Amino acid sequence: MTTAREIMTPGTECIGADETVLVAARKMTELGVGALPICGTDNKLKGMLTDRDIVVKVLGAGKDPARTTAGELAQGEAVTIGADDDAGEILRTMTSHKVRRLPVIDGHDLVGIVAQADVARALPDPQVGDLLEALSTD
Repeated sequence: MTTAREIMTPGTECIGADETVLVAARKMTELGVGALPICGTDNKLKGMLTDRDIVVKVLGAGKDPARTTAGELAQGEAVTIGADDDAGEILRTMTSHKVRRLPVIDGHDLVGIVAQADVARALPDPQVGDLLEALSTD
Protein backbone atom coordinates (compact mmCIF):
# COMPACT_ATOMS: atom_id res chain seq x y z
CA MET A 1 0.00 0.00 0.00
CA THR A 2 1.05 3.60 -0.53
CA THR A 3 3.09 5.23 2.26
CA ALA A 4 2.94 8.75 3.68
CA ARG A 5 6.35 9.48 2.15
CA GLU A 6 4.98 8.69 -1.32
CA ILE A 7 1.93 10.95 -1.12
CA MET A 8 3.06 13.79 1.17
CA THR A 9 3.99 17.31 0.17
CA PRO A 10 7.69 17.50 1.06
CA GLY A 11 9.71 20.52 2.16
CA THR A 12 7.21 21.73 4.72
CA GLU A 13 8.03 25.05 6.37
CA CYS A 14 7.31 25.70 10.04
CA ILE A 15 6.20 28.80 11.85
CA GLY A 16 8.20 29.34 15.03
CA ALA A 17 6.23 29.07 18.26
CA ASP A 18 7.50 32.53 19.22
CA GLU A 19 6.56 34.13 15.86
CA THR A 20 3.36 36.14 15.62
CA VAL A 21 0.17 35.02 13.98
CA LEU A 22 0.54 37.96 11.60
CA VAL A 23 3.88 36.54 10.41
CA ALA A 24 2.22 33.12 10.07
CA ALA A 25 -0.63 34.57 7.99
CA ARG A 26 1.86 36.27 5.66
CA LYS A 27 3.84 33.04 5.34
CA MET A 28 0.66 31.10 4.51
CA THR A 29 -0.16 33.68 1.85
CA GLU A 30 3.33 33.52 0.32
CA LEU A 31 3.34 29.72 0.29
CA GLY A 32 -0.28 29.35 -0.80
CA VAL A 33 -1.13 27.02 2.10
CA GLY A 34 -3.86 26.93 4.71
CA ALA A 35 -1.82 25.44 7.55
CA LEU A 36 1.68 25.52 8.99
CA PRO A 37 3.31 23.27 11.55
CA ILE A 38 4.32 25.13 14.72
CA CYS A 39 7.92 24.37 15.69
CA GLY A 40 9.61 25.26 18.95
CA THR A 41 13.11 26.63 19.39
CA ASP A 42 14.15 23.01 20.01
CA ASN A 43 12.93 22.21 16.44
CA LYS A 44 10.25 19.92 17.87
CA LEU A 45 6.72 20.02 16.50
CA LYS A 46 4.34 21.83 18.87
CA GLY A 47 1.16 21.69 16.81
CA MET A 48 -0.51 22.92 13.66
CA LEU A 49 -1.75 26.43 12.92
CA THR A 50 -4.56 26.73 10.38
CA ASP A 51 -6.07 29.71 8.64
CA ARG A 52 -9.28 28.86 10.49
CA ASP A 53 -7.42 29.08 13.84
CA ILE A 54 -6.31 32.58 12.89
CA VAL A 55 -9.83 33.68 12.01
CA VAL A 56 -11.67 32.05 14.91
CA LYS A 57 -9.16 32.10 17.79
CA VAL A 58 -7.45 35.40 17.02
CA LEU A 59 -9.50 37.74 14.84
CA GLY A 60 -12.90 36.50 15.97
CA ALA A 61 -11.80 36.61 19.61
CA GLY A 62 -10.62 40.22 19.25
CA LYS A 63 -6.94 39.39 19.74
CA ASP A 64 -4.15 41.29 17.99
CA PRO A 65 -2.45 39.04 15.38
CA ALA A 66 0.70 41.15 15.69
CA ARG A 67 0.91 40.32 19.42
CA THR A 68 -0.43 36.76 19.51
CA THR A 69 2.18 34.05 18.97
CA ALA A 70 1.71 30.84 17.05
CA GLY A 71 2.75 28.95 20.18
CA GLU A 72 -0.23 30.35 22.07
CA LEU A 73 -2.48 28.50 19.62
CA ALA A 74 -0.63 25.15 19.78
CA GLN A 75 -2.93 22.63 21.43
CA GLY A 76 -1.10 19.91 23.30
CA GLU A 77 0.82 17.25 21.45
CA ALA A 78 0.64 17.36 17.67
CA VAL A 79 -0.98 14.46 15.85
CA THR A 80 1.57 13.10 13.36
CA ILE A 81 2.13 10.16 11.04
CA GLY A 82 5.32 8.26 10.32
CA ALA A 83 6.87 8.63 6.87
CA ASP A 84 6.63 4.88 6.28
CA ASP A 85 3.07 4.46 7.57
CA ASP A 86 0.61 3.30 4.94
CA ALA A 87 -2.47 5.09 3.63
CA GLY A 88 -4.71 2.93 5.82
CA GLU A 89 -2.93 4.12 8.96
CA ILE A 90 -3.14 7.71 7.75
CA LEU A 91 -6.88 7.24 7.20
CA ARG A 92 -7.34 5.80 10.70
CA THR A 93 -5.32 8.63 12.29
CA MET A 94 -7.16 11.39 10.42
CA THR A 95 -10.52 9.82 11.23
CA SER A 96 -9.87 9.17 14.92
CA HIS A 97 -8.40 12.64 15.54
CA LYS A 98 -10.72 14.47 13.09
CA VAL A 99 -7.84 16.25 11.34
CA ARG A 100 -7.47 17.08 7.65
CA ARG A 101 -3.69 17.49 7.62
CA LEU A 102 -0.98 15.40 9.25
CA PRO A 103 2.66 16.38 9.68
CA VAL A 104 4.87 13.54 8.44
CA ILE A 105 7.74 12.62 10.75
CA ASP A 106 10.84 10.58 9.91
CA GLY A 107 12.44 9.81 13.25
CA HIS A 108 12.21 13.21 14.94
CA ASP A 109 12.41 15.25 11.72
CA LEU A 110 9.45 16.89 10.01
CA VAL A 111 9.67 15.84 6.36
CA GLY A 112 6.28 16.81 4.94
CA ILE A 113 2.53 17.14 5.27
CA VAL A 114 -0.19 14.73 4.16
CA ALA A 115 -3.52 16.42 3.43
CA GLN A 116 -6.95 14.88 3.15
CA ALA A 117 -6.80 15.26 -0.66
CA ASP A 118 -3.48 13.35 -0.80
CA VAL A 119 -5.02 10.44 1.07
CA ALA A 120 -8.18 10.54 -1.02
CA ARG A 121 -6.11 10.13 -4.19
CA ALA A 122 -4.28 7.11 -2.69
CA LEU A 123 -7.33 5.22 -1.40
CA PRO A 124 -9.99 3.12 -3.15
CA ASP A 125 -13.27 5.03 -3.67
CA PRO A 126 -15.29 3.50 -0.77
CA GLN A 127 -12.58 4.47 1.75
CA VAL A 128 -12.44 8.00 0.36
CA GLY A 129 -16.13 8.37 1.09
CA ASP A 130 -15.62 7.09 4.62
CA LEU A 131 -12.80 9.62 5.18
CA LEU A 132 -14.82 12.53 3.86
CA GLU A 133 -17.85 11.54 5.94
CA ALA A 134 -15.78 11.14 9.12
CA LEU A 135 -14.09 14.52 8.71
CA SER A 136 -17.25 16.37 7.72
CA THR A 137 -19.25 15.55 10.84
CA ASP A 138 -18.84 17.36 14.15
